[in-house]
Amino acid sequence: RMKYYDVLVLGAGIVGASTALYLQAAGRSVALIDRSEPISETSYGNAGLIQREAVVPYSFPRDWGKLFNYAFNRLPEANLHWSAVPSLIPFLYRYWRQSTPERAAATARALKPLVERSVAEHEALAQRAGTMHFLRRTGFLLLYRDPAKLAAQLQEEEIAAQRYGVVYAAKTAAEVRAMEPGVTGDFAGAIHMPQAVGTGDPGTVGRAYVRLFQDGGGDVLTGDANELSPDGGGWVMQSAGLRGRDVVLALGPWTGAIARRLGFFLPMGVKRGYHMRYAARDGAPLTRTVIDKDYGCAITPEPPGSIRVTTGAEFARLDAAPTPVQLAKAEPALRAAFPLGERLMAKPWVGARPCFPDLLPAIGPVPGLRGLWVNAGHQHLGFTLG
Repeated sequence: RMKYYDVLVLGAGIVGASTALYLQAAGRSVALIDRSEPISETSYGNAGLIQREAVVPYSFPRDWGKLFNYAFNRLPEANLHWSAVPSLIPFLYRYWRQSTPERAAATARALKPLVERSVAEHEALAQRAGTMHFLRRTGFLLLYRDPAKLAAQLQEEEIAAQRYGVVYAAKTAAEVRAMEPGVTGDFAGAIHMPQAVGTGDPGTVGRAYVRLFQDGGGDVLTGDANELSPDGGGWVMQSAGLRGRDVVLALGPWTGAIARRLGFFLPMGVKRGYHMRYAARDGAPLTRTVIDKDYGCAITPEPPGSIRVTTGAEFARLDAAPTPVQLAKAEPALRAAFPLGERLMAKPWVGARPCFPDLLPAIGPVPGLRGLWVNAGHQHLGFTLG
C-alpha cells in the first residue's frame, strides 16, 4: 500500500533537510528520503562556514601559466585525475566559458541576495533546533605568506566591497598572532572576513535540522532515488511504497545522474574534497577557521579540542577511488604553521561538491516534467546556501 505525501524530498543533506523544513512550515506533508543516514555525505565534512561574504565565485583560471600548473598538479590547492579528463572536458569547457569577468560578475549579482540571507536563515533554524551554541560569530582569516599575493587579493576584495558590499579587513602578521596565537607560521598577513559565521561541527548542526523536521511531524525514510518514476500526475517510489504530488531532487552531486535517467540534462560537475581530523596541540588555541591560501586548506577548530583540515578541489569522477594527495602535500607545512597533533582518523574522508559551470545553484521546477523540482548545485557554498 502506498503512503502519500504532498512532497517527496530526495536527498537528506543540508539542502534537502532545509528544503523539507521550509515546505513543512508552508503546510505541506513532507517525506525526507535518502539511501544513507541524513547529513552523512557532502554535508558532513565541510569547513563549517556560513560565508556571508561569498559573493564572488571561484572562477576557472584564465591565466595559461596557472592552467599549466593545475593541469600537471603542481599546485596543492587542486588535483586532476588525468584518467577522468575525457568525461570532465564538457563541464570544464563550460566552466571556463562562464569564468570571463563579465559572466563572473553576473554570477556574483545573482549570488548576492542568496548569501546575504544565509546567516539570518541559519540562525533562525539554529534557534529552533537548539544549536546556536555551535555557531561562532568570529569570521575567518585568509592567511598569506607572500606579501605580493596578499596585496593583490586585497585589491580584489576592495573591488568586491565597492560592487557588492563585501566587508573585509586587512590584518598584519602581528594582528594575526594577536587574534590567533596558535597560528605560528611565517605569514605576511591576512584578510579577515568578519561577517562569516563558523561552526566546528556542521554535521551536528545539520542533524539537528533533521530532528527539528521530525519533531514537526516530518518523516525521514530510506529509499533509492533511482526508483523514482512518474505515475498518474504524481511520482512514486514503488519498493518504498511512497507517492508524492511533487518531488524535489536535492541529491547534491548525484542529482545530474538522476536527471539523466528521468530524461533531462543538467550540466553538473563535481569538485571532490577531503578532510582529516587531528588532535589539537596546546589545548586547541584556534578560535575560528583559518584558510592557508598557499595550500588551499581550511583549518577549523572542532569542539571539544580537535582540528579538522579540509582540502581544495579535486577534479575526478564522482565514483573514483580516493586519492588524498593534496592533504599529503600540505600536511608538513600545515603542521609547521598550526597546532596539529596526531591524526584522529585511519584515512581521510572524501566528499564531492556539486557545481554548475556558472557556479549558481539550480532551484526551481523542471520544464516539461510536472511536479518535479530541483534544488542542487551549491558548489563550495553548500552549508552556506543550504
